[in-house]
Amino acid sequence: MPHILIIDDEKDIVEAVSYNLKKESYKVSKAYDGEIGLKLVKNKKPDLIILDLMLPGISGLDVCREVKKSSNIPIIMLTARGEEVDKVVGLELGADDYITKPFGIRELIARIKTILKRYKGREEGSMKFPDLEIDIERHLVLVSKKEIELTAKEFELLRYLVENKGKPINRERLLDQVWGIEVAIETRTVDVHVTRLREKLKKAGKYIKTLHGVGYKFDI
Repeated sequence: MPHILIIDDEKDIVEAVSYNLKKESYKVSKAYDGEIGLKLVKNKKPDLIILDLMLPGISGLDVCREVKKSSNIPIIMLTARGEEVDKVVGLELGADDYITKPFGIRELIARIKTILKRYKGREEGSMKFPDLEIDIERHLVLVSKKEIELTAKEFELLRYLVENKGKPINRERLLDQVWGIEVAIETRTVDVHVTRLREKLKKAGKYIKTLHGVGYKFDI
């Protein structure tokens, strides 16, 4: 039974979402501020987080940042209309999707199912190559046995490329599979992230090949 954590200070929304998720046989935890939300993330280890951006105390963006520093728990952001900048920032921090208030419960549940399905098939454990090791469970990347720091999206980008080792992947597919949402993000974003990722990977960055006119692939 997947466990969903809702972090939102609007109690009516929390109760409505919680009621409908339980009807779908999800286990639900609730928090009404960022501080309690982060404690529940640590103690409950939910399978997915529904996170409001406008929280008292610790903001939703800061909660997202903290969660993605140490875990790969998927996050759906709840935003108000007109918060386009916050949406983009949240997605860059590693959120998997966003939905704008007011929203329909069926749409939210459909998005939850899609994201959980995407994460379910991912193999836990380590992937090892010469000078490069990726520990999926601990969200850790080692280059020449030294830990390097990646953003949530850089980690997701690397993992997706590695999981599709040897396969050419175009920029549109990377946006769809790594960013996973419909938002005004240009394909140039992929190029920027690949460049930063290569720099951080140092000599292991050579494994990410550019396919001119196509996209990228990870290959040894």
